[in-house]
Amino acid sequence: MEHDQDVIVIGGGIAGLTAAALLAHAGTRVTLLEAHHQLGGCAGTFRRGPYTFDVGATQVAGFEVGGSHARIFRHLQLPLPAAEQLDPGCVVDLADGSDPIRIWHEPTRWHQERLRQFPGSERFWALCAWLHRHNWSFAEQDPVLPVRSGWDLQRTLQAVGLGTLASAPFSLMTVADLLRLTGCAQQQRLRRFLDLQLRLYSQEPCERTAALYGATVLQMVQAPLGLWHLQGSMQVLSEQLAGAVRRDGGTIQLRQRVTQLERCDADGWRVHSQHPDGRRQSLHCNELISSLPPQCLPALTPMPEGYKQRINRLKAPSGALVLYGAVNRDCLPADCPAHLQRDGQDPGSLFVSISRDGDGRAPKGQATVIASVFTDPDRWVDLSETEHQERKASALQKMCSTLEHWLGFPSDAWNHVELSTPRAFAHWTGRPQGIVGGLGQHPSRFGPFGLASRTPMPDLWLCGDSIYPGEGTAGVSLSALMACQQLMAARGQSLTLR
Repeated sequence: MEHDQDVIVIGGGIAGLTAAALLAHAGTRVTLLEAHHQLGGCAGTFRRGPYTFDVGATQVAGFEVGGSHARIFRHLQLPLPAAEQLDPGCVVDLADGSDPIRIWHEPTRWHQERLRQFPGSERFWALCAWLHRHNWSFAEQDPVLPVRSGWDLQRTLQAVGLGTLASAPFSLMTVADLLRLTGCAQQQRLRRFLDLQLRLYSQEPCERTAALYGATVLQMVQAPLGLWHLQGSMQVLSEQLAGAVRRDGGTIQLRQRVTQLERCDADGWRVHSQHPDGRRQSLHCNELISSLPPQCLPALTPMPEGYKQRINRLKAPSGALVLYGAVNRDCLPADCPAHLQRDGQDPGSLFVSISRDGDGRAPKGQATVIASVFTDPDRWVDLSETEHQERKASALQKMCSTLEHWLGFPSDAWNHVELSTPRAFAHWTGRPQGIVGGLGQHPSRFGPFGLASRTPMPDLWLCGDSIYPGEGTAGVSLSALMACQQLMAARGQSLTLR
């Protein structure tokens, strides 16, 4: 079966949905193909009895005025989903007996917290604020990075200001370099805090996180920016975007796993996909946007040898173990925040998200508890099923014990508990080895040095968490916007957010 489309978008996570919604709103005939039975990708959800669990992402940025989601939703004439601004955005326990660090939304309050927690570090924070201010001013103009064409260069030069030029020498530095420049390199407690926070957003510790990226994500909680907890679940974000795709004439096909991308001799692409029941289809399109991890592409289509080698060398730094649990709310500390982080060696540093009463994730008087820890996906690939189950059970026991001790509830308080490993993420998301996030925001992979959305194959574009500006729902939305703007420009048309 073969049909003609203007554009096919592969992958129904936030990046793919944003791309499809923007193109449909611009009057393009667009079809989105998603292998899973629901949309959302790593920002999706699943249910267990009365509980709704966010699969991966548990918070969003970009809802503030001028933020990425706010701009895109306004352009699409969509209301932003109901959300609570997080304050504190996160509470970080270094497990060293000291007071936990509360990352406040109000800048003055966060400044006072820093003075108390990290005395002598203000030169570092001032440099981060300066870099963030200029980096953000540049990013707000929707530059195209890395530059791969004259049009890309023109768009990027339009975004460059004096502040961009002044901050350019920092583009090859890491956050650890900023610590050294400001005389804070010996502040081990500050370093531990930065490593914990940066791993969440960049997949890398401060020694390997690009300075320009790190300086911005360290400011994400503070006004005028902020982090948000969605009412209902993370799924509402994808539902809103899917509604816009359909409203504007786009098509969404679920349970269609792409098996081959074939470049047509004349022009365009033929996309082959298969339904779980064995039915196959072939769709022809003029242009193609892929939001899949780029590591998936060599198995789907021939490509220039140099580009293929580069893709095959890409290795994401992390997989994740994720505990999905539920307890009675009165088992938790009275002032328990929505997001917590705790340092540790075994099973590792935990990031914990706890539902709010009445937010739709658990019955009244109960709370969902989602705890994740990074792991090397290679450790889970070649295990036999018996070995996998044994290692999984051991990790679950350690994570449960850590949470019980940390949050102060007994081991019989769990109303529900299960663990997902990289093997499960690989099965449900199709991500190689069950990797989470993108490629890691090392200086060699960030901004002008990263993987471009414009590929060497004609009419094939990339978006997602491996493409500038990076990870999180806000970042992947901007990568989708960039790919769509390039695609429309290649047609001689423009796509500008209202």
